[in-house]
Amino acid sequence: MAAPAGGLEDAELREAQRDYLDFLDDEEDQAIYHSKVRDMISDNQCRLLVSINDLRRKNEKRANRLLNNAFEELIAFQRALKDFVASVDATYAKQYEDFYIGLEGSFGSKHVSPRTLTACFLSCIVCVEGIVTKCSLVRPKVVRSVHYCPATKKTIERRYTDMTSLDAFPSSSIYPTKDEENNPLETEFGLSVYKDHQSITIQEMPEKAPAGQLPRSVDVILDDDLVDKVKPGDRIQVVGTYRCLPGKKGGYTSGTFRTILIACHVKQMSKDVRPLYSAADVAKIKRFSKSRSKDIFDQLARSLAPSIHGHEYIKKAILCMLLGGVEKILENGSRIRGDINILLIGDPSVAKSQLLRYVLSTAPRAVPTTGRGSSGVGLTAAVTTDQETAGAMVLADRGVVCIDEFDKMSDIDRTAIHEVMEQGRVTIAKAGIHARLNSRCSVLAAANPVYGRYDQYKTPMENIGLQDSLLSRFDLLFIMLDQMDPEQDREISDHVLRMHRYRNPNEQDGDAMPLGSAVEILATEDPDFVQEEEQELQVYEKHDDLLHGPNRRREKIVSMEFMRKYIHVAKMIKPVLTEEAANYIAEEYSRLRSQSLMNSDVARVLEKEKKRRKRAEDDSDTEKEEDEESQPKEEHRMRRRKKARTGGEGDSYDPYDFSDAEEEMPEGESLGLKAFKAALLEVFKSSHAQSVGLKNMMESINRDNPEPFSLAEVKVALAHMQDDNQIMVSDDIIFLI
Repeated sequence: MAAPAGGLEDAELREAQRDYLDFLDDEEDQAIYHSKVRDMISDNQCRLLVSINDLRRKNEKRANRLLNNAFEELIAFQRALKDFVASVDATYAKQYEDFYIGLEGSFGSKHVSPRTLTACFLSCIVCVEGIVTKCSLVRPKVVRSVHYCPATKKTIERRYTDMTSLDAFPSSSIYPTKDEENNPLETEFGLSVYKDHQSITIQEMPEKAPAGQLPRSVDVILDDDLVDKVKPGDRIQVVGTYRCLPGKKGGYTSGTFRTILIACHVKQMSKDVRPLYSAADVAKIKRFSKSRSKDIFDQLARSLAPSIHGHEYIKKAILCMLLGGVEKILENGSRIRGDINILLIGDPSVAKSQLLRYVLSTAPRAVPTTGRGSSGVGLTAAVTTDQETAGAMVLADRGVVCIDEFDKMSDIDRTAIHEVMEQGRVTIAKAGIHARLNSRCSVLAAANPVYGRYDQYKTPMENIGLQDSLLSRFDLLFIMLDQMDPEQDREISDHVLRMHRYRNPNEQDGDAMPLGSAVEILATEDPDFVQEEEQELQVYEKHDDLLHGPNRRREKIVSMEFMRKYIHVAKMIKPVLTEEAANYIAEEYSRLRSQSLMNSDVARVLEKEKKRRKRAEDDSDTEKEEDEESQPKEEHRMRRRKKARTGGEGDSYDPYDFSDAEEEMPEGESLGLKAFKAALLEVFKSSHAQSVGLKNMMESINRDNPEPFSLAEVKVALAHMQDDNQIMVSDDIIFLI
């Protein structure tokens, strides 16, 4: 191997190697790394994870040199590991060309984000955390080639190193085809050694990027066993050596350098890796399910987003979405999705976005996006010949995509998600590329109506303003209205004010982060997380009058940690539909279908009836005109009534006067009806109203009457007057016409 850069003498290199060998050979101490090496051999691995904290405890000087002078020290460390493996198992040491060291633990000031990775960290070991945005293909890279010369019957061996390896001086990258005497060489591919090589790009996490600035990114080189450990969308911590590569322009090395991170350890930070279950947790979940078997659905729905008041049905729907349906892969290869899609549409300020935020923090894998800032490719995926860039829906495979401001998207971009929502995949067919990417995700979308607020005088379809083909892919559609109800408003305002007044007991006054830090913790392991796992899982949250309200003492709220674990465990169970349930669903489905069919039939019948009545009315109008011409008496009566209304002979029109109607009555009419009409006239005059109740009218006309009217007589008289269009009776109220 070439002499290391920086002028480390062989003696110093041997001394460093001896120090690292003493550190690894800890059989007389706690035998931590002795057992770790044996585990590595039994698992057929070639990378040993070493905690920098253990090295710092045993040999602080060597730990500091390792962090600040990474290349030379890592070569010595890896040689020491190979010697140690050879002493434990000599045959295993010959199987691998190199053994690698992976570092973890507390890196202090060298725990950075892509934004804070500056020139002062060059040739140091750093820990960078971010989100993977691009992954290249895995390609083989030659490490050692063997060539055979048929003319001289000799074999030539050559090793290759470049700027991404730890060696200080890269070898020539020219692949030999002839020897010194110009004899052709044949490559022995079976004896040559290759290693896997992949480059990824990690970007700083969007929530940690400063406002108003684009997130920064850094390229990472992964070799051998680290390739394909991550995919786009994963949140990771990468421990590696920061190095600069000289850039060439026109054959000359320019003054600006491209920097890369040569990884030695990659650790996942994604949420779906975090929930750890103990047997006690699963036992608690089972006990909770049995004890609350009758109202468990209501209990969990109430505990979903407890900071939001009301919306019981929507919370139940979101709980169903988090639990998910059962996916079916049929024998012919077609897939029936088990993901539930929900659309929330309604007025502003009804907590649509807050419900989305809760799902983001609860779901095992959830990706947020907004309608205006998302393109069709940004939601699905873009594939080029060398690398794949995943969109939000591909990143959220087996998770939830939360799309806010869904109505602000353009129609062209919105059509990109049609296939994803039904088939659960993104198909890309371009010249030379045919890709099919899985995106089996649930969609939770929030949108405002077309007119900003929901217009109750327009149909729901006019308010929503989305295509029918897209709406049919949403299983549940909720219209959320901001209704003005004093009682409801009082409850909401009380709830919101209690939320703002409450402070967590663990919250410290003036608790500040370290100055200039772009990361939350300065180590690869979160000590608080380990403590949380050791603590007992709390099923219910402790009741607090300020947080939950004094009137809701009996309503227990399930804790968020328990809810997260419960959903994880429930998703693993595949429920089976009983025959009774299947029959019930089939009957209900057919009833709903027949009901909608009946509604459309009724509408059709009503339309026909309306047309028939219109025709009948037109016919009756023509008949009336003919009758009026043949009956001058009728005409005379109409003239009299008109004269009375227009105030003929100086008299004003009296609406309570039934005398003209009495003149037109047949002579055989009973005197009782005349008396009733006179009494009713007095009632209307005394009440000074156009309507009077039947009960009050009976009391008034029978008060001083020696011969009171019976109810039957009154009803007959009212029917007569109604036929003459003098009054109208509805719900025992008499209206004067």
